Amino acid sequence: MDLRKKEFQPNGKAPISSTDKPITPLTLQDGTIEAFSPPRRLTTREISKITNDFRLAARNAIEAGFDGVEIHGAYGYLIDQFLKDGVNDRTDLYGGSLQNRCRFALEIVESVAKEIGPDRVGFRFSPYSDCLDCLDSDPERLGVYMAQALNQYQILYCSMVEPEPVKIDGVLHTFHKLLPMRKAFNGTFIVAGGYDRERGSKAVREGYTDLVTYGKLFLANPDLVKRFEINAGLNKYDRSTFYTSDPVVGYTDYPFFDQSGH
Repeated sequence: MDLRKKEFQPNGKAPISSTDKPITPLTLQDGTIEAFSPPRRLTTREISKITNDFRLAARNAIEAGFDGVEIHGAYGYLIDQFLKDGVNDRTDLYGGSLQNRCRFALEIVESVAKEIGPDRVGFRFSPYSDCLDCLDSDPERLGVYMAQALNQYQILYCSMVEPEPVKIDGVLHTFHKLLPMRKAFNGTFIVAGGYDRERGSKAVREGYTDLVTYGKLFLANPDLVKRFEINAGLNKYDRSTFYTSDPVVGYTDYPFFDQSGH
């Protein structure tokens, strides 16, 4: 299911973006082709309204009882579409130079931090990701610039995603490239992507990061913290059940660890 298709948009309108370039169609595991509706390029006036929407959403979250918010600037979502030069082809204040491409993200961070307090704000970023054509020609430069720029708002943390593991001669290799961003950011630094119990512990122990987040492992192991604590085996996640419309399969059907070892 593609949430960027017009039928999933209010009144069937085109999805919004930094550009009007269409996304390259995807070939799914079963061989079918998944096409995407062409987006509509946002005007500068609309951009300021969306920044305000982020501010209001953050206020609503705090009033609803949440401790804080994480601004999602990763994996092909709207902010990522502004950050990456593989997508952003604008020629106004929000495109072209690295500073201009980061402007939208930083205006959102500033607005949200002022609204609810910087100690309640985190930022999620995936500079090396190429999800849905959102790739950058110099991800390290982009990541370091953003990490440094975030310092001025004194937000609580910055969470960044490692490059995707690459299979070389049949062996899956994980490349840890976030150290320059870790050195550039003054607050709590969090890494994600390709970590297990041992690699995560080593990354923290060696000062590569302050914290490690786990996504797919937590999905497949509802008691992941307990399993890490006793160094128990883990359920293997089934990627084919990710992002399905079934409310149970792949989300709430993974078993808890039995203390008997089964």
